[in-house]
Amino acid sequence: MIYRSKLLRILLASPHSDVWNSRKHIHMGLAYLAGSLRAHGYEVEIWDASVEADIETLDDKLARDPFDVVGFSAPTPLINNAWDEAKVAKKHGAITILGGPHLTLQPHESMEKDQVDLVVRGEAEYTIVELLAALERELEIARSRQQTDSPRLSPLETQSEFQPVLFDREAGWANILGLSWRDKSGTIRHNPDRPLPDDIDAIPFPAHDLFKIDRYTNLNPLTDGLDMKARSFTVVTSRGCPYKCTYCSKPITGDTWRGRSIDNVIAEWEWLVKDLGATEIGITDDIWNLDKQRAKDLCRALIKAELNHVPWVTIHGMKVNNTDAELFQLMKQAGCKRVGFGVENGDDWMLRHVIKKGQTIEMVENAFKWAKAAKLQTMGFFIFGMPGETEESMEKTIRLALKLDPDLAHFMMAAPFPGTEMWETLKEHGNVFSDTMDWSQLAIQDNKAHFAFTDLDKETVERKWHEAHRRFYLRPRRIARIAIRWDTWQRFPYYLKTAANMLLGLGEREAAAA
Repeated sequence: MIYRSKLLRILLASPHSDVWNSRKHIHMGLAYLAGSLRAHGYEVEIWDASVEADIETLDDKLARDPFDVVGFSAPTPLINNAWDEAKVAKKHGAITILGGPHLTLQPHESMEKDQVDLVVRGEAEYTIVELLAALERELEIARSRQQTDSPRLSPLETQSEFQPVLFDREAGWANILGLSWRDKSGTIRHNPDRPLPDDIDAIPFPAHDLFKIDRYTNLNPLTDGLDMKARSFTVVTSRGCPYKCTYCSKPITGDTWRGRSIDNVIAEWEWLVKDLGATEIGITDDIWNLDKQRAKDLCRALIKAELNHVPWVTIHGMKVNNTDAELFQLMKQAGCKRVGFGVENGDDWMLRHVIKKGQTIEMVENAFKWAKAAKLQTMGFFIFGMPGETEESMEKTIRLALKLDPDLAHFMMAAPFPGTEMWETLKEHGNVFSDTMDWSQLAIQDNKAHFAFTDLDKETVERKWHEAHRRFYLRPRRIARIAIRWDTWQRFPYYLKTAANMLLGLGEREAAAA
């Protein structure tokens, strides 16, 4: 019997999260992998714990509906959850694959886990297809040696369920760029990195239709959608960012910016609106407006295609130094409702010498002024507690937030992720220890500071963070604005919980310490 790819079933999974808040958002990384696999004839499904686990656990799903391969994607704070879920998949006889930012930076850490068979590094749309082709060859080799024609993966199941699979070099594993694997001797092999593809138009569209979209309520864990019941999809119009912000790690998409063609983006946008019934769209590029003229051309194309009746937002912060008044006017005409800006800090010295953001306070103020003039909702992201931060600079950040007065302000405490300049700075000063690090503690939405640096202690950072929330959101005008919004009362339990955490959390911490 010839083993055919249509018999190989793949489940792509996002693990359960204990570190994000209650908001649910679709996983574009898995969507792109699923799209690539489907384009090559594989049967693939997506399982997202954030909308599935309350209905059916991964354990129950695999017991009811077994898959040959289960792939997990996880950022650094969720890597522990991915390891746990990989054990579940191994229990059901699946080959396990892990990928994502953390795995790209620290693949050996996961390869040392017995429940992890393979690790893919970097952008993986091509890697995973080559990997599955190698797995088919592996099975053919195993069957020829065992003289079996079983269509399942049983020829590889020669060890206990929690031992990793050892692969035969004859199947071509060593030739797959961006892959980490184990050979028959049990040696962990890290193949050379895969170069970033220049032509991202050639990558198949993400498999948006595989998501149970009605179960999702938000576009992103940091931003509320415009409508709680919207069919919210996301679009990636470009990949990568050339800027070198010290808190940011870009292990997947890299430091080079690659934009999709306008026609390619519009084709996906039309599919979402006309075929999948999207009522809200979020652009989730790292920096979609790096090429300002391209951003304007995209807006004009949306207007021409008559897609501007569906509201959209920029989920991640736009670069304020690549904006002008015309861009925001075009965005408004193209259907944009909300823009986000990575403000980060209210001190020009901090922006230039510590964060290395490539922007000034004047640029920030102009961007907000132009966006508001275009009648766009605004959203600002602010970071507290960067290495080199002072209480004075945090006070400047609060004052700038009050001056800018965005519709939404997100105050976060600096989290040191592997691969960032901030991580290396803290490691040099003994503030982070990767061999004993509890990765789940690195959630940017946590209400606790992640480190102290020089004369700035954690308690001061936390105090200013809570103070920022109180001073921004407890202003009478702000309270009135929130109270009259139609969605406030729909989301009242969530807002109440969030307010208790952000506004009152400091008191709880002090009481516990007393």
